[in-house]
Amino acid sequence: MTELTEPTDLTGRFQGHTALITGAARGIGAATARRLAAEGAAVLVADVDGEAAEATAAGIPRAVALPCDVGDRRSVEAAVAYAAEHHGGLDVLVNNALARVVPADGPFEDEPDDPWTQNLAVTLMGAVRCARAALPLLAASGRGAIVNIGSVNAEQDFGGHAYSAAKAGLGSFTRTLAGEAAPRGVRVNQINPGTVATRAWEGREDELEALGRRVYPLGRVGRPEDIAAAVAFLASADAAWITGTTLRVDGGLLAVNTGFRLAREER
Repeated sequence: MTELTEPTDLTGRFQGHTALITGAARGIGAATARRLAAEGAAVLVADVDGEAAEATAAGIPRAVALPCDVGDRRSVEAAVAYAAEHHGGLDVLVNNALARVVPADGPFEDEPDDPWTQNLAVTLMGAVRCARAALPLLAASGRGAIVNIGSVNAEQDFGGHAYSAAKAGLGSFTRTLAGEAAPRGVRVNQINPGTVATRAWEGREDELEALGRRVYPLGRVGRPEDIAAAVAFLASADAAWITGTTLRVDGGLLAVNTGFRLAREER
């Protein structure tokens, strides 16, 4: 399979832009921060883990770390206020923060409320809080864009009731906010990634390799840079006539029934 490489000829699509990325200390968020900065953006690396955000921002030109808990409205408003005060506004918001995903232990009827409370408060309502605070600045920029990071779990059963429901709710919010924000010149889109090799999979590399080989038509799981590249597209002027859409970045997972095809080939 073709190996992913970092882009070497960047177009500077985000020169003069300021981007706020939540959950940006690691994984998809960190890769997105690096990608947008490489294309010229001033990046605000927002994360509830302030030390990790500082470490990530230290390796990105013109990046600033912001401690931000998307579950707290005042924390979100402070991050957006920083963009207004120190950068004169905001052009891109990437809602990537999510609640910690904990596999269910036992049958659904024994599941406690806590996973639901956390996923709705952070994964879904965190994006709502950030969009609500940022929308006036995004509208004032004249080129505002919001990109929400969803999941294929929003579209098909891969387990995880609370996580999947929160991501499905995020997809609905993407569409409704796109309708409200469009007259103000702000585009709102979502990316639904498949399995991505992030810190959550550390120590399970063999499982990832098997998933890529057996489940994903393109032969591998995703990398954070795959998602970052899609974010850069949807946030840029190259997607100026795209809003309210959900882009699958899933290696063909939802489009191709790989298990069925393999079963037929094994007959």
